[in-house]
Amino acid sequence: ALSKRPARSPINLCMGNKMTASFEACRAKMEADGVSSSAISAFESSFNLLVSGESGMIPESAIAPVESIQKSDDLSIESDASLLSQTVVLKLNGGLGTGMGLDKAKSLLKVKGDDTFLDLTAKQVTAMRETYGQHVKFMLMNSFSTSADTLEFFEKNYPSLAKEEGLEMLQNKVPKLDAETFEPAVCESNPQNEWCPPGHGDLYAALVGSGSLQELLKGGYKYMFVSNSDNLGATMDLKILTHFATSDAPFMMECCERTENDKKGGHLCIRTSDDQLILRESAMCPDEDEPAFQDITKHRFFNTNNLWIRLDKLQEIVDKFGGFIPLPMIKNAKTVDPKDSSSQKVVQLETAMGAAIECFEGASAIVVPRTRFAPVKKCNDLLLLRSDAYVITDDSRAVLNPACGGVAPVVSLDSKKYKLVGKLEAATAGGVPSMVACKRLTIKGLVRMSDKTKFVGDVSITNSSDEAKAVPAGSVEDATLDLTDAAGLGPLKATAVPSAPISGQKPGTSGLRKKTKVFMGEHYLNNFVQSTFDAIKACGTDVSEGSLIIGGDGRYYNDTAIQTIIKMGIANGVTRFWVGKDGLLSTPAVSAVIRERGPVWQKAFGAFILTASHNPGGPEEDFGIKYNCENGGPAPEKLTDLIYQNTTEIQEYKMCADFPEIDIATCGNTCVKSDDGTTEVNVEVIDSTAAHVGLLKTIFDFPAIKALLDRPDFTMIYDSMHGVNGPYAKATFVDELAQDESCLMNATPKDDFNGGHADPNLTYAKELVAIMGLDKKGEKIDVGDKAIPSFGAAADGDGDRNMILGTQFFVTPSDSLAIIAAYADAIPFFKAQGGLKGVARSMPTSGAVDLVAKDLNFDLFETPTGWKYFGNLMDSKDIYGGKDYTPFICGEESFGTGSNHVREKDGIWAVLAWLSILASVNSDASAPLVTVEDIVKKHWAKYGRNYYCRWDFEGMDKPGATAMMDKMRADSEANTGRTVGKYTIATADDFTYVDPVDGSVAQKQGVRFLMTDGSRIVFRLSGTAGSGATVRMYIEQYEPSKDKLDMKVSEALEDLVKIALELCDIKTFCGTETPTVIT
Repeated sequence: ALSKRPARSPINLCMGNKMTASFEACRAKMEADGVSSSAISAFESSFNLLVSGESGMIPESAIAPVESIQKSDDLSIESDASLLSQTVVLKLNGGLGTGMGLDKAKSLLKVKGDDTFLDLTAKQVTAMRETYGQHVKFMLMNSFSTSADTLEFFEKNYPSLAKEEGLEMLQNKVPKLDAETFEPAVCESNPQNEWCPPGHGDLYAALVGSGSLQELLKGGYKYMFVSNSDNLGATMDLKILTHFATSDAPFMMECCERTENDKKGGHLCIRTSDDQLILRESAMCPDEDEPAFQDITKHRFFNTNNLWIRLDKLQEIVDKFGGFIPLPMIKNAKTVDPKDSSSQKVVQLETAMGAAIECFEGASAIVVPRTRFAPVKKCNDLLLLRSDAYVITDDSRAVLNPACGGVAPVVSLDSKKYKLVGKLEAATAGGVPSMVACKRLTIKGLVRMSDKTKFVGDVSITNSSDEAKAVPAGSVEDATLDLTDAAGLGPLKATAVPSAPISGQKPGTSGLRKKTKVFMGEHYLNNFVQSTFDAIKACGTDVSEGSLIIGGDGRYYNDTAIQTIIKMGIANGVTRFWVGKDGLLSTPAVSAVIRERGPVWQKAFGAFILTASHNPGGPEEDFGIKYNCENGGPAPEKLTDLIYQNTTEIQEYKMCADFPEIDIATCGNTCVKSDDGTTEVNVEVIDSTAAHVGLLKTIFDFPAIKALLDRPDFTMIYDSMHGVNGPYAKATFVDELAQDESCLMNATPKDDFNGGHADPNLTYAKELVAIMGLDKKGEKIDVGDKAIPSFGAAADGDGDRNMILGTQFFVTPSDSLAIIAAYADAIPFFKAQGGLKGVARSMPTSGAVDLVAKDLNFDLFETPTGWKYFGNLMDSKDIYGGKDYTPFICGEESFGTGSNHVREKDGIWAVLAWLSILASVNSDASAPLVTVEDIVKKHWAKYGRNYYCRWDFEGMDKPGATAMMDKMRADSEANTGRTVGKYTIATADDFTYVDPVDGSVAQKQGVRFLMTDGSRIVFRLSGTAGSGATVRMYIEQYEPSKDKLDMKVSEALEDLVKIALELCDIKTFCGTETPTVIT
């Protein structure tokens, strides 16, 4: 988008610069970045004008006003629909709307209800085709900043348009120039800042450089209609097209008669030296001529940027000038970093596409009605367009409401308060007031409006206080209101707390985890929470609707963090919260609450989960926070990337400091109202277990499980490791299945997990492992005459992981996943839906489930580590419109298993799944008990055994661990084909995943050594540790032979382990070959 009026900072145009400035550095930079020769030539033309001393200014003395122009309303020509087959409609979509505080395609801004500019554009195209019965070609000119967002939008919402050939043409980019030397500017902190868009005059260079012009001409296209994507009135008009075609003009500009609202926009005029029609933009007007520029009685017509172009004539001009069109240069004084006014001063050169009117001999203009011009340049325009002063026609055009009598209300919002869209949306969080009967609205200061207000006539509102005050409901007619002393929000008043970026706040696959004391540091938690609110709102979530869930695993600092998030949530517009009793909500329970709890109008839009999962808790240990979305799953990478970007740029966070502390120990609702009575906030403390346990009861056959548990020859023990799972275990096994509490151990949540490490594996769940008659290697120990339970299980800190044990028998997570998949019909949730359809495992997880999937014809997926990848597969149909893979089971070797009932792994679900399997094979109470070991060994006998182990090296030096991984990546080609011991490496690579649902690509997901016999060695760096790095080494060997199924894992994998240690050389890089944990 073109700057309306650049800052008038001095630019060095001394003779030395004029004589010595060379374009060659710019040419080299552009060529190195792949910029087309046409774009380079066009920029060179502007550059030469700059260094020659050309100011780009058009003084009033050099022009004359245009007295009259043909009006489209007066055309009597008969429309010719046959011209449509020769016409292409192109929307300019390169603007980010940075002037309005946007950082993505401006066209993704909602303008009417839930419809964005692009929604209405897509609907206009569809209506145009239906109206004329022809497939009129449609194109977009995107910029490097808007392309990805725009294409994603069309693929998701209008897939048929997205598939059309030639939909997108990319705008070029040009270097910013050092204001002193005119050399390409340098920005070491962010090289992207060295480039800028060349203005919409780049249309012509982009058409040539992309080959689109040649393709269009080859395809028989003769006419092009171009308009801005934010102009919803600019649709194909067959009468205007016919007039353009019959006039034989090479170029025609649509103009409107200027009103007060248009006085700062570019106007049409006549250059007196040659009587040529030209366009003068605001940036081309000298300061002293500004009054004449804004005189709407003198310069009566402004450019709507709706242009009609003869493509064959454009080609002639391009050929004449050697591959480009020479346009007047517009010079803007900026800084290389737009967010740092102290950074290097630069010149940005732009051109305007309407200025091409002076390049086409015989170019013309036509006056069109205001219905063909409804753009949004400022928040004034946006408020007007969102109000009832504009309506959407059947063909999706935004037109002035007939009730306005042909004259749009004049809106003047405080430019200092409402320059940014976010500020306007805060002011209209209660809805947009009626403006259909308004003539003029002037607002000075901060206000809060609502759809309960109707502005009539001339209204002026002032508020000199620093708090936004509510505009009265009802009709406000010809009034001057001073709200300065009006009542405010009281306890709901938000304040902005100055802050600054804190390094290292990049969330991983499981959120952000650091030492507790880091989170307790000044601004640390606040910065991350504010960055998250900003990100989810930027992605389209309306936080004022529905509920925000807050809960966690009960670790130290949870209670304080909850109160902070509530106060920040209110300041960011949240009006309803659901908080787990005592601050407790397991990770799978959060997902269940999001998906299951109602009523519909209160449905959760997302959740903050305060957990560091299996990491230790306490003031000296770890804390964590993650955000889950409205589908119940973890934030996707696009959102976490945006959160991180926000943390690097944050300058302040919002807080309602006076909001009262909430008693989270007692279930119930707290309603807090504002002093002015306009709004209220509800914080409901909910039963932590109800939604999740209620969901589990619909999945499993509880009576059958109870029958198993009641057998005299069956006993179980479930270790919650003092994590959040304790209340869920009690609600399930004691309250629902009527078992004695003695079947539960460590079931009381503690903020430090009783000093333990709440990680359900053989090393850390040592109390349970010993009870089940095993050591930390999973091997049997002598327990004497002590009775060993038939079944044992453990949960981690946040309740999403599980470990399954039988009597003196350990079930690996990989085998557990495979067996649950093989016995899925023992679970009503799967059987009632026609059986399991799909299974997935993380790449490091053993291939045991692959064998089941192949045997039972399930869809199978190998994904990177991270539950969000499973979530995409589960949502393939509902969210992405793809194949339905559900019912679905998935799992990770790190003791995570689950299904599509929620979008997180679910520890207690896995326990109930195993109990369902045991119940199904023990339906005859008189028969001997079929044990966990029996089930696993029967499975091995059928499918073979995947000998598997994982070595964790915790707390490793991160630079050393990273260097180790980089060395293995670098050696991939050399290692492929290499013989090591008795093995040959078939492939050495770094796992890359292309998501079959959304097409996203995840790289560097683990270094793999795949042997010719199917054995594997895998290395990963874990992102879930609170400090240091955890190197994970995975070893797997498949054994189909029935006489080799009972080997000790350590013996079966001994050779592969030695080879793995040799391949990674961890002793050199990290100083040890001794793992912290072996699983």
